[in-house]
Amino acid sequence: MNLAIFDFDGTITTKDSFEEFILFSQGGAKTAVGLFKKAPALLKYLFGSMSNSQAKEEIFAHFYQGWETIKFDMYAEHYVKERLPQILRPAALEKLNWHKKEGHTIVIVSASFEEYLKFWCQEEGVALLATKIEVKDGKFTGKFASPNCYGDEKIRRIKQAYNLKDFSHITAYGDTKGDLPLKEIAHEFHYKPFTK
Repeated sequence: MNLAIFDFDGTITTKDSFEEFILFSQGGAKTAVGLFKKAPALLKYLFGSMSNSQAKEEIFAHFYQGWETIKFDMYAEHYVKERLPQILRPAALEKLNWHKKEGHTIVIVSASFEEYLKFWCQEEGVALLATKIEVKDGKFTGKFASPNCYGDEKIRRIKQAYNLKDFSHITAYGDTKGDLPLKEIAHEFHYKPFTK
């Protein structure tokens, strides 16, 4: 058995899919105002005084805290059909389809949110391990329900979901330092393979 692990943002896509989802679901004006309000958090992240996880949680909470999951799902399904295809890398999809034809187990491991990526993964027939958002009474609290699926957390989530000894070969694809820990478990690690 072979396992193929794909990062999503920047590896399968040309842009950050969460930023694009915010634009899609909020519109340009609300997105600009929201990002301006959250500029201090973004600057703290850029200068290293706030973690990737904390910054993302603040951004998500600003735009989606209190949203009903039903409403979010509606936007997510439309986003996957209407907007996401425009930022997918053809070379990445070609490699994904090659792994499918070979009968390999495929998993997307992403720091982006399960709540919208799940619809794309369902369409593609691939597994997903991603950051989860806390829900209470059918609404988003704005807090994460899982650790941000980034860096070493990617390895932890993969090992939690799969017995790696079941696979004779593991191939991983990534594009940032958050994907580099995948080298620990992969026989082949491809860094920014679809950007040419």
